[in-house]
Amino acid sequence: MGKQKKQKKYATMKRMISLKDQRIKEQDRAKTQKKKKEDPSVIKEQEVAKHPSCMFFQYNTQLGPPYYILVDTNFINFSIKAKLDVVQSMMDCLYAKCVPCITDCVMAELEKLGMKFRVALRIAKDPRFDRLPCSHKGTYADDCLVQRVTQHKCYIVATVDRDLKRRIRKIPGVPIMYISNHSSSNNSGKNHSSITLDVRSANSRRTTFSQNLELLSISVWDAVFLGLTPRP
Repeated sequence: MGKQKKQKKYATMKRMISLKDQRIKEQDRAKTQKKKKEDPSVIKEQEVAKHPSCMFFQYNTQLGPPYYILVDTNFINFSIKAKLDVVQSMMDCLYAKCVPCITDCVMAELEKLGMKFRVALRIAKDPRFDRLPCSHKGTYADDCLVQRVTQHKCYIVATVDRDLKRRIRKIPGVPIMYISNHSSSNNSGKNHSSITLDVRSANSRRTTFSQNLELLSISVWDAVFLGLTPRP
């Protein structure tokens, strides 16, 4: 005879572990407890991020020749399309020695793209490029570049990605390098590309302005009265 099929019991509930059980950690017990209502009259304390010491007035003292430039994945691909030599074009832009730097995350992204981007991978392995090791988990290049730039203000970021540009503009004192197209002066109709450096962001101007007021011990209202406002 065959085995009888077991029928599922209707409206049965699984057994739950009690909160006093030893297998439950203290962190999980704290989550189940109700949060106390905050008193609106109590003044909240907030930690304000300090400005880095390298930001002296409107200049970043850590930036200087030779310039160390963090290169993004898209920047190498667009430089190939524009037929630009990365190192030579950077030196033509800044009129100084430039050292392109590639992190392990950017190299991993280029390797994942496959044979279609083998030329970009060959350029990234150029001996003129410095290789920067990554100690974090994952291989997402944008987060890696933003994290590295916030910790160390000695880099210029070379990228064409709009989202990455938007994130880096929020960090004061970090210039952005990108590829721009220019139309020729004669009527040939051809366009030529070049690498250009982005101007200081509004966030950089705002932080340097507030830092100048702190150094001069002037309040914001006195600065407005005297006409000392940050340039647009």
